Order: sequence, then C-alpha cells, then structure tokens
Amino acid sequence: MTEDGVERGISLSLHATVADWAMVRSGALCFASITVTESLNWSDIGAERQIEEAQHAGVRAGIRHYARPGAAGDQAEHCASVGKRLGVFCPGSLAPALDVEAEGVDDRFVRTWIKAVRQAAGIRRVLIAAPYDHWLRRLRPDRWADRDVVLWVSRHNGIPGRPGWFHPRLGVHQHGPAPVGGEFDGPIGFDSLVYPFTLADLLV
Repeated sequence: MTEDGVERGISLSLHATVADWAMVRSGALCFASITVTESLNWSDIGAERQIEEAQHAGVRAGIRHYARPGAAGDQAEHCASVGKRLGVFCPGSLAPALDVEAEGVDDRFVRTWIKAVRQAAGIRRVLIAAPYDHWLRRLRPDRWADRDVVLWVSRHNGIPGRPGWFHPRLGVHQHGPAPVGGEFDGPIGFDSLVYPFTLADLLV
C-alpha cells in the first residue's frame, strides 16, 4: 500500500527483468503481470523464472500473454498450459492477462480468448490490457467484459489511477514507465488500481 492508499504494481513486457523482487516488494509494489507467452507456442524461460522469484518474494504474480492475430483458442490453451505449470492459477495469484496491442487482435479474438482460457485454466477472473488509443478506437468491451473481466489501460500520463478514460470494468492504469537501470531492465510499466477496484478484484 502506498502513501495515498492505492495498491500498485508493475507490468513486464517481453524479455524485461527485475533483479531483486524482494526490493520491489519492500517498495510497496504488491502485484506483477509478467509476459511469459506469445502467440501459439512461444514462451520465455527467463520470464518463467521471474514469475517464480516474484512469488517467492510475496508479490502477487500473474502470467501475461502477448496476443497475435488468429487462433485465439489455441493461444489461450498455450497460456493456460504454461500457467498451470508455473502455479499461477492458485487462489491469491494475479489473474492471467491478455496483452491486446498487436494489430489485427480485435473484439472477436478477445471474446474467444476469454472463453478458452477460462475453460483451460479452470478460472473465471481475467485481465485485458491495451493501450489507451485501442480502448478509444479499436475495442468494444461492452461486447465481452462481464463482471469477472477487469480492463487495464496503458496511458503514461503520470497520474496514477486517473487515465482520463472510464469504463465500469476499468480496474488498472499503467501510468508510466519504470526507470531503466537499478532493479529494472527492459520495458516495465508502473501500474495503479483505479477506484473503486481493490487488489482482491484482480486475483484468481
């Protein structure tokens, strides 16, 4: 919990790493979404180690899947298979996230991925992450965002929890990049919950 009472975390893009997860946890960052899988069959062994180290440090860690166009169901099953092996679908873990950034990933893909990952992983809660512009122009969450879907917007405006865009299921705001160097290496975002969501709303 930070001084303003808002729970915060970090998002790790492909190949990003944290050198000392215990230091991250002591710095009041309590959750982490770590990109481990991409497309149909690729996974990052280094990111898998990051999940394990974050869990050991007491950070609520979750798997993130970087979506590519096509075969949404197969991509969901790939993410679920890796996630089961890493133990990230146990109660108390951060829910799995779908990174909807690549061109060609649309509402139909998201809807199919949500249904398939729920069936394959045996969970309900899922997180859908996308840049601010995508929420404005590409995605229509009212078509697929039920009460167990939490939206995650990336807009680096430096105002934690206030992205300047609203949806009833919007729960997380990536408000800025983490500084490169020190504990962080690679593209990492700083995240904050959006009121009235709490950390419990993001967990499996």
